Amino acid sequence: MDYFEKNRYPIIGGIVGALIAVCIFTIGFWKMFLVLFLIGLGIYIGLFLKKSGIIDQFIDRK
Repeated sequence: MDYFEKNRYPIIGGIVGALIAVCIFTIGFWKMFLVLFLIGLGIYIGLFLKKSGIIDQFIDRK
């Protein structure tokens, strides 16, 4: 447990890198690039909606 706490970010980075490598080899580079782009776009839209409060206003109205 102490080893993981000291090296948390390199371990997480290695796992994420391995997952990305597996995805690139299985579905291809451009499809993987599209998936990462769409994930980033979804995160951006989600953060925008949370920051602006549009969803909360819509839910409170009903």
